[in-house]
Amino acid sequence: MALNEQTGMFRSRQGFLLVALVVALLAGALYLPGLGGGFVLDDGPNIQANRLLHLSQLRADELIYAALSFSESGWRALPMLSFALDYWRGEGLDAPTFKATNVLIHVVTTLALVLFFRRLLRLAGWELRRASVAALVLALVWAIHPMQVSSVLYVVQRMQTLCSLFVVLSLWVYLGMRQAQMEGRNSRVDDVMLVLFPLLALLSKEDAALLPLYMLALELTVLQFRAANPAVANALRRGYLLVAIAGLAIYLFVVVPHYWRWDAWVGRDFSTPERLLTQGRVLVMYLGQMLFPVPSAMPFNYDAFPVSRSWWQPVTTLPAWLLLLGLLLLGWWLRRRRPLFSLGVMLFFAGHFMASNVIPLELVFEHRNHFPLIGIVLAVADLLDAAWERWAVAVQWRTLALGGVVLALGAATLIRAHAWGEPIRFASYSVQLAPQSERAWLALGGAYVDLSKWQADSPYLARAITTLEEGQRHVDSITLLSNLVLYKTVRGSVTQGDWQRLHEAFRRAPNNAHSMNVIPAMMHNLRMGVPLDEKGMFGLFEMALARDVPQKADCVIASHYALDREMPAEKVSPFVRCVMALSPPDDQELAILLRRLGGSEQGERVLSQIHGLKVDAKPAGSVSLQGRGDGGRRD
Repeated sequence: MALNEQTGMFRSRQGFLLVALVVALLAGALYLPGLGGGFVLDDGPNIQANRLLHLSQLRADELIYAALSFSESGWRALPMLSFALDYWRGEGLDAPTFKATNVLIHVVTTLALVLFFRRLLRLAGWELRRASVAALVLALVWAIHPMQVSSVLYVVQRMQTLCSLFVVLSLWVYLGMRQAQMEGRNSRVDDVMLVLFPLLALLSKEDAALLPLYMLALELTVLQFRAANPAVANALRRGYLLVAIAGLAIYLFVVVPHYWRWDAWVGRDFSTPERLLTQGRVLVMYLGQMLFPVPSAMPFNYDAFPVSRSWWQPVTTLPAWLLLLGLLLLGWWLRRRRPLFSLGVMLFFAGHFMASNVIPLELVFEHRNHFPLIGIVLAVADLLDAAWERWAVAVQWRTLALGGVVLALGAATLIRAHAWGEPIRFASYSVQLAPQSERAWLALGGAYVDLSKWQADSPYLARAITTLEEGQRHVDSITLLSNLVLYKTVRGSVTQGDWQRLHEAFRRAPNNAHSMNVIPAMMHNLRMGVPLDEKGMFGLFEMALARDVPQKADCVIASHYALDREMPAEKVSPFVRCVMALSPPDDQELAILLRRLGGSEQGERVLSQIHGLKVDAKPAGSVSLQGRGDGGRRD
């Protein structure tokens, strides 16, 4: 990518940093049209419903609770703390405040990426001015790629973008440390930062555990374990070999046995082998979106993405895996001749090693490409550089071509950012791009309901009902039907036919994230004051109990529901038996239920019916509730 090397623009460090900052700010400006949009999907449980983030004042104890609110282990503490600070400074759940922070992080990451690229290209033998210009261009292309919109403007994905920022900074200081080793000098500052930045990355997201893979990719390609001291070079080789063996052993003997399932995971419609097969097609789709970034090919909602049931179902499964294998082998073969291309390929695959593996996450999410896109940008740039050198393309034509790429990417990003800038516009755009997506229809209906403020006579509530009815014609969805019953109940137009359709759908629905979330979601709305029909609700409970593997959460809810309404003991006892069968002896929910039963005449009658009966039931899996009528583990 040899541009004009006669320019003196980058003679000083300060001048280069100033230009880099301007480039980063211009890239960030493309996302400003999307600030007006609202929260989506996992923003709900992680931010909107997470009251530990809702700070009224900056107290140390509240900040600690907020930081640890994602999990007791402290994973993702840094983004959770930043969400709490955004809530405080925005005086509430002001989505533009949260999104502005995301854009700022993207600007800083772009600046860090410029520094990383320049140091990398210098170590690859590029002249300083050429490396400086190329670093600016590569970082800009990464920053304004339209695939980044769903990472930057999807608030909760700050977990991913913060992790990427500190991983890039870690790799930058790693290159500085290795450069010092090659030159035979000390690098105490880089050594200290190489402890700090990975720690911050780990406090952002678990993906930071892939950092050793990225470092190994650097060694196998550009760095090649070189050092001025042969003892250091040998130590590097032996150290990485031991780390690779240990990592492989942990993966094969700990990770795989823990997550492997030959049958479908609870809450998922795919097994581990099916997930792995599907990821071949997913990764090829990601590559296509990176290389041909048309906004209409990035629908954001991929819940309708078909699962690969075998190597030939769908027929593209095997070809996709052969393409990926060929790309990986090509990258390995060219690691000496084209180390930058090889590094880019390795970074892409390493970046997807966790999310495209045996962990039962959702099949597709665009934000998983936030870091791997760096690899593809680098690989494509190296191929272009080789082609331009081979065909002696003039500098003016190279500049013109790069200018066209930047303009096209910027326009595509503006289109996507504008779509994200208003909830109804974004939801409508999502439905247009993915009409088979249940999630897209739910989001559009939910956006209209939010505008209606749950007022029965609001025209927006009528639009929400019409939207879900239209969505049901595209997608056979139990969640759409349950929300339809809910909205019609608020409007006062629900019929027994609506409940019957829901019951029939619930009866035939598999135990996946959608069906498992129906009863808890409807009970939540009942507690919020929606007068859901008692007969209709109890019909759902009875169908949940009749499943081959009933869910404990449903049985707990049904038991308390029936006790609240003082139903006859013969109505209550089947659900209590279900809870007892699916609970360990020291289960807290079981203890609460038994205490309640022991404190009333009705409860004594229920216990007398259950006493002495042997219950044989299979243990059910755990239930994960997330979002508006949508559940399941994502990222």
